[in-house]
Amino acid sequence: MNNNKPPLIVLVGPTAVGKTAASLAIARQFGCEIISGDSMQVYRGMDIGTAKLPLAEREGIPHHLIDIKDPSEPFSAADFQTACEQAIRDIQRRGNIPFIVGGTGLYVESVCYGFKFQPTGGDPAFREAMQALADSEGAEALHGRLAAVDPFTAAKLHPNDVRRVIRALEIRETTGAPASEQLGEARGDRKESPYNLVLLGFHMERARLYARIEERVDAMLAAGLLDEVRGLLAAGLPSSAVSMQALGYKEMAAYLECRLSYEDAVSLLKRDTRRFAKRQLSWFRHMQDLIWIDADEDSKNSKLLQSIYAIIAGKLKISLQ
Repeated sequence: MNNNKPPLIVLVGPTAVGKTAASLAIARQFGCEIISGDSMQVYRGMDIGTAKLPLAEREGIPHHLIDIKDPSEPFSAADFQTACEQAIRDIQRRGNIPFIVGGTGLYVESVCYGFKFQPTGGDPAFREAMQALADSEGAEALHGRLAAVDPFTAAKLHPNDVRRVIRALEIRETTGAPASEQLGEARGDRKESPYNLVLLGFHMERARLYARIEERVDAMLAAGLLDEVRGLLAAGLPSSAVSMQALGYKEMAAYLECRLSYEDAVSLLKRDTRRFAKRQLSWFRHMQDLIWIDADEDSKNSKLLQSIYAIIAGKLKISLQ
């Protein structure tokens, strides 16, 4: 490893696995500033459903890329990469270590390995045609079209993730190259990080993770998730907005618009969150430098934290006090 590269610590893992509590301890130990690697925590007013850590609970540790956009504004992986790289430079200038914590795989990986996103203005007519195809022939047919021209990207996307499937097709249509080629994935090349990278991933036994997910959803509902979604809709944010497709918001909006019963909305939210966690783990498993940490123990457990500290110190050549 080239230790002349600037250090970057990253902690990924599925939702509800315990990243937040551990991240505060790690940040204190190594003098880090935390950068949210979550695609939805960028939105103001979307707090409960995105599991934002309240300001009072951040223990004075700076957190970045939280509450930087209105829910009506678009925010892409390329936007995240640009904003995150700027935050990293600012943190480095202050003499601190940047620490990305989150579960949005593409966003985090794009920074870890400097993915090159080809700029494109997009093709609205093409998007509309692909949406019409999905509506008439089904999401599976649309996904099959992507698999034919970009099997690598198709393998990472669920057929029901119509928006991202259309986006990948649009990239292929407008640039002539598959999205996976832009990200250096198609040839299976080993990606080189511009950082002295410490990439950690939390995992735990599936039944325990699913139980934690159920508990988290119940806690969000008790904390006022429904009222949060009601407020966003009342402020004029349409339920079709990209931000409102986030877990919790989509299901509660369906209830408020009388498209689902409350019981069905909650059941769907729990099911979709379990499926989301499974997709997150599938993405993380292909990340080449990931060091897996068994988080079945409480993430505040001293023994677990000491083992994490030792990994980071070893990678960054830092002496533990």
